[in-house]
Formats: sequence, C-alpha cells, structure tokens
Amino acid sequence: MSFPTIHNITFDSTGDPYDLGLFWSAVFGRPLADDDKPGDPEAVLRDPAGGPTLLFIRVPEGKSVKNRVHLDLRPHGRTRDEEVERLISLGARLVADHRRPDGGGWALMADPEGNEFCVERGELG
Repeated sequence: MSFPTIHNITFDSTGDPYDLGLFWSAVFGRPLADDDKPGDPEAVLRDPAGGPTLLFIRVPEGKSVKNRVHLDLRPHGRTRDEEVERLISLGARLVADHRRPDGGGWALMADPEGNEFCVERGELG
C-alpha cells in the first residue's frame, strides 16, 4: 500500500504572491524559483532537501478567520526570542505571546498577508 506525500503548502495572497514569497524566502534563507517575477499569479519556494514546496497564489478574497492549518517553526542557531525579533524585522507581526517564564510556550505570528504561524522553542532556548 502506498500513501501520498505533501507536494505543496499553499499560501493565499490578496497582494502580489511574489512579495509574500520574498518574505518567506527571507524566513527560510532560500530563493524563489528562477522564473518567478513580480506580478505573476503565483510564486514558488522549493525545499532543496526535497520537502514540500511553498506555493504563494493570488486570491480575490482577504483572510477572514483564523487559519485552520499553520506552520510551527523551530529556530536553529538562535533562541526563540531572537527568531521572533528577526521575523518582526522581516515584516511579520506578533499576534499573541504564549511564551512562559520557564522557557516553554510559543509565539503566534502572522506574515504580511495575515497567515498565522508559530515559533516554538529551539535547541538554544
């Protein structure tokens, strides 16, 4: 018996998908596809390790409710707090702070289009 694999994780964008792709490109430190250009109806961010592609597509309607599926990010080479600050400097915003004094918890963030994601504690705290 064989099972499916995740090919794309798709992000909706009411603006330019290329711009949203640039934000996530900076988050993950990898470039958009060579043929992506501003104004295109979609942009693609591939995982060099073969994981799912992040696909950014233009949609006519804005986000109206909380995401039902979201990414949980675990920082590498920096603390969770440092990662949250880095993401804010890239254009994300802190939606809700669930970090606890004991080091547990997470930070709920939103990308420039309002797509929510969490930042968990990494190996450095």
